[in-house]
Amino acid sequence: MKNNFLIIFLVCFVLTGCVGVASKGIFGTGVSIAFDPRSVGTQVDDSIMEKNLTARFVMIDKKYLLSVKTKVLDGRIFLTGKVDNPEEKLKITKLAWETKGARSVRNDIKIKEKFSFQQSAKDILITSQLRSAMIFNKKIKATNYQIDTYKKKIYVYGIALTPEEKDEVIKEAKEILDVKDVVASIILLDNLRIQKD
Repeated sequence: MKNNFLIIFLVCFVLTGCVGVASKGIFGTGVSIAFDPRSVGTQVDDSIMEKNLTARFVMIDKKYLLSVKTKVLDGRIFLTGKVDNPEEKLKITKLAWETKGARSVRNDIKIKEKFSFQQSAKDILITSQLRSAMIFNKKIKATNYQIDTYKKKIYVYGIALTPEEKDEVIKEAKEILDVKDVVASIILLDNLRIQKD
């Protein structure tokens, strides 16, 4: 009974955040929605999809609340994080595809390995270096991007206003010391279904 109450509480908590996310910008970074090139309706739809998917993960197992991250951009679902085995990864992918309105699913979830503090510290350093480089680069609208790093591999999600901006983001990521690979899931503004007027 206590576990059911906790799950219901977490689901309600996650779902009540829908309105707040739209006012915080593309990734909840405290940036006004005015900087987001998606229409307000698309932002709300994406936010609702993201919250619903997170709630469904929690209903299966509450550990997913912390171990799996979801991003939804224009109906495209991006998954990152760590799970215990390949079966869990497949189950999460299936759930994402079953989400109403999903146009595509990109699963970058990794299978857990032995924890390494040194590796985690390097990943955090790489993420912060790229975030700083993007903020100081005037050709990049840094607020439109989310960065995750795992084992020196950078995952960048976001919306680029131009192809040149997308290239600039990838170039900045590749210039970070010790980076093994860059996985760019960047959508061009022209490819959005509905754009801001």
